[in-house]
Amino acid sequence: MNSLSRLAVSISLACAFPLTTYAADAPADSKGTVEVVHWWTSGGEKAAVDVLKAQVEKDGFTWKDGAVAGGGGATAMTVLKSRAVAGNPPGMAQIKGPDIQEWASTGLLDTEVLKDVAKEEKWDSLLDKKVSDTVKYEGNYVAVPVNIHRVNWLWINPEVFKKAGIEKAPATLEEFYAAGDKLKAAGFIPLAHGGQPWQDSTVFEAVVLSVMGVDGYKKALVELDNATLTGPEMVKALTELKKVATYMDADGKGQDWNLEAGKVINGKAGMQIMGDWAKSEWTAAKKVAGKDYQCVPFPGTDKAFTYNIDSLAVFKQKDKGTAAGQQDIAKVTLGEDFQKVFSINKGSIPVRIDMLNDMAKYGFDSCAQTAAKDFLADAKSGGLQPSMAHNMATTLAVQGAFFDVVTNYINDPKADPVETAKKLGAAVKSAK
Repeated sequence: MNSLSRLAVSISLACAFPLTTYAADAPADSKGTVEVVHWWTSGGEKAAVDVLKAQVEKDGFTWKDGAVAGGGGATAMTVLKSRAVAGNPPGMAQIKGPDIQEWASTGLLDTEVLKDVAKEEKWDSLLDKKVSDTVKYEGNYVAVPVNIHRVNWLWINPEVFKKAGIEKAPATLEEFYAAGDKLKAAGFIPLAHGGQPWQDSTVFEAVVLSVMGVDGYKKALVELDNATLTGPEMVKALTELKKVATYMDADGKGQDWNLEAGKVINGKAGMQIMGDWAKSEWTAAKKVAGKDYQCVPFPGTDKAFTYNIDSLAVFKQKDKGTAAGQQDIAKVTLGEDFQKVFSINKGSIPVRIDMLNDMAKYGFDSCAQTAAKDFLADAKSGGLQPSMAHNMATTLAVQGAFFDVVTNYINDPKADPVETAKKLGAAVKSAK
């Protein structure tokens, strides 16, 4: 029984409690209050979510901020589960991937409140099917897609590369290792990396994609095929992961991703493997894409796009003002203005297909334009794949199994890739 299945049992007991509303917390002239639980707390992320909050408040609603620090979202999910079991869920919460359907199956998410907005705004034609399917439950929208992140990016400080005598961004793993060696020799940290489990698995899935290709990635990390998880290609991927880890920041254990991004921005490190939320830190530091920094697909993954879709799920609430606020947030979130401002601040790309087709028109930089072009191309070719490390491919229980095995492997100098592949298969099978 996975964590959300256990949660469903607890919720069946909690349903006897009335849902808490926040009408009393709102100013007298407020149309309604919506509490939003999320983990957009780094500098660039906070600037992005503040844009949404400002617009919603301009529309006459009260935004009750439920920010919970922690880039991977694990802490926020713990808070959310506790709130749900207590019969006190927020109005909306940041939830991603298959967990949206899991939460919907508990009966806590509202399948009605977004119907009119989705129909009026033509969400079905506005969104790629992979995006709309992610936020639907039994054909009904239960969450609002906020943006799309590409996960398989490599961020580079070109000035550091120049000082280390590296002429171009690495396009293969061998070129990556060669660049790492030169960075080491020149006194730089080759690869900025915070040793948190979700960051370890972000690197792991990039290496799997590079070594095993799209088909291997899909079979192993999306379909959870045991033969692929334990087979020779996975052993090779784990072997390469161990080598990639030798270039990681020695002082990065437990560090948040944005602190590690700062090392690349400040010229202490040459590279970082991270999704394009990292761009929000470069933007906040007044740096320019293509000039002050480079964004390239992780070596060997240029024909693929691992995605992470941020979404705000809507919880059932008794207060009519809260429902009206949920609808307003949904409408604002998918509007052109917010999609542009939010993604520029967040480092992501919009979810709207019409905007993805004409990114230059909206003033997006070269990184975002490349991401949009690749998203549309990979959606047609099959290269568009959900990120395991970022809650898009599996449930949290299965993801946790990957996290445990991968982090233990990276941190154990004696760990054997063959044995680790077997452990990976066993752990995933047990967590299903």
